[in-house]
Amino acid sequence: MAEDQLTIDTATIADNEDERQVEFDASIGGEPYRFAVQYDVLEALGAVVPDGNAAMMVRDHAETIARLGLKALARDADQARITISENDLD
Repeated sequence: MAEDQLTIDTATIADNEDERQVEFDASIGGEPYRFAVQYDVLEALGAVVPDGNAAMMVRDHAETIARLGLKALARDADQARITISENDLD
């Protein structure tokens, strides 16, 4: 993967409360990917439980989530949706 910048498409951010994750599309060097970030990650980043504001938390922490997304992609690029979990936190 030559590019090292993940660009989140903020228009695709959607809260999936049933799965306790926020889903979004992103691209790296023009290559599209589908991502999900778990609520546990958002709670760790924001120090609050994502209760009704998870999508806004993704927007607020987009730069960090993009960096974590690169780690998740490197770990498991073959999935239809790449999940960013607590394992990706520094």
